[in-house]
Amino acid sequence: MKSPIFPLLLIAALGLPGSLTHAEKADRDKPINLEAGTLRYDLKKQVMVYGGGVVVTKGSIVIRGDRLEVREDPQGHQFATVSADAGKRAFFRQKREAMDEFIEGEGESVEYDGRADTVRFVNNAQMRRYRGATLSDEFTGHIIFYNNSTEAFSIDGAPTSAGTPAGRIRATLTPKPGAETPADRAALPLRSSGTLGGEKK
Repeated sequence: MKSPIFPLLLIAALGLPGSLTHAEKADRDKPINLEAGTLRYDLKKQVMVYGGGVVVTKGSIVIRGDRLEVREDPQGHQFATVSADAGKRAFFRQKREAMDEFIEGEGESVEYDGRADTVRFVNNAQMRRYRGATLSDEFTGHIIFYNNSTEAFSIDGAPTSAGTPAGRIRATLTPKPGAETPADRAALPLRSSGTLGGEKK
């Protein structure tokens, strides 16, 4: 699920050049549109904060949250956090390259680390894959961690606290349309063989 949405978000916020990999290629040529109620920029600290409801779109990419903070370290690495008001979740959606599939993710906050090229969906996190308009796979947990470089992700349940057992992760996986199932194989007619191993003499 390579989905470099947050580098794009940083491009929108800082006007930096960038490229897409394994995401919808057509998104590269689309304009970036960013709407927010407020903008605060601290030049000395290299921090830019959008507030009042933030919506970022670029082609198939959609990012929504109540607050977006973007900062840059002295080495030029960018970091972004999209957060939501209490009871809400920050949201992203993007089309996968050369597929009629979309990836969506949500969390109370979403953190992008430009140095490590990782994304974390924190608290009440959820990730979904759609085939066309049909929900295919869905994952929920306390934290969903995705590495853009390795295309690997992990999901953690809520930690144990004050005698409360750790939260559980949940996943719903839908077979790909047309995939053979054990029932399909059982329905195939039996064929005779000249040997026990199935090889002809």
